[in-house]
Parts: sequence; structure tokens; C-alpha cells
Amino acid sequence: MRLRNIPGARDMIAASPWVVQKPEDHCGQWKSFFGNDHPLHLEIGTGKGRFIMQLAQEHPEINYIGIEKYSSVLLRCLEKQEELQLTNLIFIRGDAELINTYFSDGEIDKIYLNFSDPWPKERHARRRLPSSEYLRRYDRILVQGGIIEFKTDNRGLFDFAVEEVEQSAFEIAQITYDLHSDPVMNVGNIMTEYEEKFSKKGNKICKYILRRRA
Repeated sequence: MRLRNIPGARDMIAASPWVVQKPEDHCGQWKSFFGNDHPLHLEIGTGKGRFIMQLAQEHPEINYIGIEKYSSVLLRCLEKQEELQLTNLIFIRGDAELINTYFSDGEIDKIYLNFSDPWPKERHARRRLPSSEYLRRYDRILVQGGIIEFKTDNRGLFDFAVEEVEQSAFEIAQITYDLHSDPVMNVGNIMTEYEEKFSKKGNKICKYILRRRA
């Protein structure tokens, strides 16, 4: 059974205190939602939540929001969150296309994109999360010094992502085509479930860090 097809997942998510049911109602008000003035970091496509949960545990001084499109995948995050009860982490079941309705201009400090769907058909290129289409969306919600981090084992997607940066308001601050062998960029790296799986197969992990052009 695919995770996205677990019966009753949406009902369980609707009842969870760790999921914001109407994120658009909090647009521009997320610091009030968390009740503090901490930086806000966003992961788009949380998967089973390993990456963002470890970050939230290691950095209680930062607030985290995870967006996941598929209900039954998000359910796995919530099962872990019920155990951990991390007060600096909440989730949104939603689509990345709607992030500009969830967050106001300059509200996010950092965005993480981890092992995003490659959408391999060329006609679907605009749906890829590191596309110039999405970079324009990220540009709106990031603070002036905001950062984007992107990791993938898909070299074709990564090459596409690098090319898309040229059409955006961002520039590449750091880049590697073999993260786990990079003595600088691998410091403090938190592996996602996919990252662990693919690296065990011998796949090299690519990563870039973007910042706004000066």
C-alpha cells in the first residue's frame, strides 16, 4: 500500500493539534502563532519528517513549519510528533503552489527543499520546486537575507535547478555535487530518509545554498 492511500488519513490530520488547518488565516501572523519572535524556517515536502524533526530538536530557538502534500505521508510525521511534542514545530497539509497565501512578504528566514519530485517530463518543468517559477514565490516570502537549501540525488534535476538560478533573484553561495565527501558543506548535515536510502546505493548527493544577489 502506498503511504498516500492510507484510509482515514485526512480525518486523523484534521483532528491533530500539530496541523494548521487554515494556514492562510495566519498569513503574516506566524510569530504570533508561535508566541515568540524566533526565526521561521520552512521545509517544503517533509516526507516522513526525519529532517525537520531533528532540526527542531537541535534548534529550539528556531520555529519550523513543514509542508506536505500527501495526507498519508504527513500522518507518519504526526505519529513521531505525538511522541516528541516539539513546541517549535507544526505542519501544513497543503500544496507548495499556495505558499504565497500561507506566508506574507519577508516572513520566512530559510527554506529547505529535500529530494523534491523531479517531474521528469519537460512539460511539467514549472512544477519542479527549484524552478524559476517557484524561486519567484520563495523570493516573496523570504526575508532580505533569506536562504534556500536544496538537496537531491537526481543529477538531471540538480543541473536544471542550477540553470534556473540564473533567471532568478538569487545566486549560488555554495554548491557541491558530492555532499557526503565535501569537507565543508557536509558539516552538520542531517540526512533525510531518501538521502540515507539513495546514498547507500552509491548515489552522490548534490546540494546548493542560494542567497539573494547583491
